[in-house]
Amino acid sequence: MYECDVVVIGGGPAGIAAALSAEACGAKKTALIERGGKLGGILNQCLHSGFGIGRFGSELRGTEYAEFLRGKIAGSKVEVFLDTAVIRLGSDGTMLLSGAYNGKMKAGATVLASGCRETPAGALPIAGSRPAGIFTAGAVQKFINVLGYDIGERILVLGSGDVGMIVAERLVQLGKEVIAVIEQNNRCGGLERNRLRCLQANDIPLLTGCTITRILGEGRISGAEAVEIKSGREWVIPCDTLVISVGLVPERELAEEACEGGVIPPWLFICGNAEHVHQIVDSAEAQAEEIGRKAAAYAAAEHRKRC
Repeated sequence: MYECDVVVIGGGPAGIAAALSAEACGAKKTALIERGGKLGGILNQCLHSGFGIGRFGSELRGTEYAEFLRGKIAGSKVEVFLDTAVIRLGSDGTMLLSGAYNGKMKAGATVLASGCRETPAGALPIAGSRPAGIFTAGAVQKFINVLGYDIGERILVLGSGDVGMIVAERLVQLGKEVIAVIEQNNRCGGLERNRLRCLQANDIPLLTGCTITRILGEGRISGAEAVEIKSGREWVIPCDTLVISVGLVPERELAEEACEGGVIPPWLFICGNAEHVHQIVDSAEAQAEEIGRKAAAYAAAEHRKRC
C-alpha cells in the first residue's frame, strides 16, 4: 500500500493549489491523483482569457494558466499520479485506485478536489425526442477547442451561465450563427463582464424570462419550441444545434462513500468546485490553499499522536 501525509484527489486548479499548499505547510510526502492524462482540469479546454488576474494582475488564457500551474507542480516534490482514478474511498481513508497506478493508497489527510459536472439535457423537463445535435456547454468547449470537431451551424444556447456565454462567443469566432441565449430567470445567470464581452459585443440576443419546452426533429435537431414564461407566448426557433448551460453540480460521491451516518470524517477535506461551485478560479484556488494548510496540519497532528 502506498502511504503519504496528504493525498489530493483531482488535478484541476483547486487540487494543484491544495497539494502545493500542503507541501509548503510541512507535508513531507504529498500525492496528487488525476484521472486524466494531464494536470489542469477544465483549464485545458479554455482558450478564452480571464485567468490569473489575482496572481499576475493580468489575464491569461485558460491553457496558459494550466501550463503555469503544471510548472509549479514540476518544481515541487508533490508526487503526481496521472491516468489514475479513485474508484473507492473507504470510511477508514483507504483508497482503491485503478489505471496507470493500480492498488491501495492511504494518507494522514485526504483532500477531495474532484470539481463539478454539468447538468445534462436528460435531467431537464423538456418534451420531445433526443436527436443528435444536443450538447452541454463543457462538451462543446472540448469538441471545438481541443478535438477540433464541428458541432453545427445554427446554434441555440439554453442557459446564460458563464460557460454558456463563453461558448457562444467562441462559436461566433468560428463563424457560426448563435441565434440566441435563452434564460428562464429575469436576469443573466453569469458574470456581467461575460455578458458584455461575450453576448453584447457579438450582438447575441439574450432572451430572459423564457425557456424551451420541446425539442423538434428526428435524427438531428431541427428546432425548439420556446415560451415566454410570464405571458405564455410560444414560438418555434429553427436550429440544428442546442447547447445546454443550465448549472453545475459538485462531484463528491467519493466523500459520500467515506461518510458514516452522514458525518464527514475529520481526515477528509473538500475544496474547489467539489465543495461549492466558484464563479472564478482565483476564488477556488484561495479556498483550496486554505484547505491544503488544514490538511497538512491534521496529518502532522495525527503523526505526532502515533509517535
